[in-house]
Order: sequence, then structure tokens, then C-alpha cells
Amino acid sequence: MSTDRTLATAARVLRQLRHDPRSIALMLLVPCLMLVLLRYVFDGSPRTFDNVGASLLGIFPLITMFLVTSIATLRERTSGTLERLLALPLAKGDLIAGYALAFGLLAVVQSALATGLALWLLGLDVVGSPWLLLLVALLDALLGTALGLFVSAFAASEFQAVQFMPAVIFPQLLLCGLFTPRDRMHPVLEGISDALPMSYAVDGMNQVLRHTDMTADFVRDALVVAGCAVLVLGLGAATLRRRTA
Repeated sequence: MSTDRTLATAARVLRQLRHDPRSIALMLLVPCLMLVLLRYVFDGSPRTFDNVGASLLGIFPLITMFLVTSIATLRERTSGTLERLLALPLAKGDLIAGYALAFGLLAVVQSALATGLALWLLGLDVVGSPWLLLLVALLDALLGTALGLFVSAFAASEFQAVQFMPAVIFPQLLLCGLFTPRDRMHPVLEGISDALPMSYAVDGMNQVLRHTDMTADFVRDALVVAGCAVLVLGLGAATLRRRTA
């Protein structure tokens, strides 16, 4: 891998995204709008917003980054751009790392906006440090980016990329502990949830919600989410292939 080639790939992706305001709006504004909507859904029960809002602060960025990254990468594949890039002396790792870096920078902005909005404008009450909340939100967004890059290799159209959301995201959403504690689920479902990265994202947010200090469980949850993101990026590089349209 080459740092210069990775940075050049990231710069090219960012230049293309600059001319796609709808994708930028989806990445940066939709999670914020969802949090605002959630806040006023629970307007009469602010404590419920505190309990649910912290979890969704990590889930919304993951979902939006998954959707935008998978579609944007697939556009490059179907337009022939990816095929031309793979014909150059450019390693697969450089290409994947460049995409991850570009979308990762947007994930930083997205996570900062959503976290700042939730804490200082919507009144989300957490016991722990806001920086830890931001860290988990960022890791979740990066995980969504990695998953989007990975599944784009298996989709032949943007419609198929969207179809991966029910298969990849929805099971995690149902089993992550958002709707009911995971230890109250059927043992089989609890075992499955223990293997899903979104479960640790929600657990990490709940650790910040309830504890003033960085706990060992929080460190474990953050490392699992980060490790899953790195693993999925590695799988994305391994499955990246030249495809003739």
C-alpha cells in the first residue's frame, strides 16, 4: 500500500461528492433531522428520549453511512470508473483505504453534528463524557462505511445495494438491545446478538449514558466496533474485483 495513492484516491472521492449535494445532505443532515423528530416524539417523556436517544445517536450514522457508501461505490463500479482504477498500478488496499478515508472524514463531521445537536440543543442527558459519546458515534459511522464498501461488491445495481439494508442492517437493529435488553431475549437470539457489531455500539452508548468514567465494558465495546470495521474493510479489499460492465 502507498500513502500517496491512498490520499489521492480519497481526494478524488471527496471531489466527486462535492458535486453530489443530495448524498452530502443524506449523510450530514438526515441523522440530525431524525434526532430532532425523536426528541419531539418523546416531548412529554424526556427521560425516554435520554434512554433511546443515546442508542440511536450511534445507529442513525451507521445506517446513513452504510446506505450512501454502498450506493456511491456502486455508481463508480457501474460507470466504469472502478474498472479503470483497477487497471492502474493501484493496490486494492489503496483503493479501499482511500474510499474509507474519504467517507471517514464525512463520518467525523456527521458524528460531531449529531452529537452536538443531541447534547446541546435537544438536551440529551448523559452521565459520561460527551467525547466518549462522540467516539462511539464516529466508530459506528465508520462501521457503516465499511459495511457499505463491502456489500457494494455483491450488488449489480443501486436497487440491489438498497436491498442489502434489510439483510445487513435490520437484523442488527432488532437484536441490538434497542427494543428489549439482550439478556431477556431467547437464548438463540441472544447468542446471535452477541456476534453483531451494532449490539456493542448500543452497549457502548449505554455505558456513556450511565457511567461517569470510562469503564472496562466501554473499552471492550469500542474495540469490538473498531475491530469489526477494520475486519470488514479487509474483507472489502479481498472481494474487490475487476468487473467489466
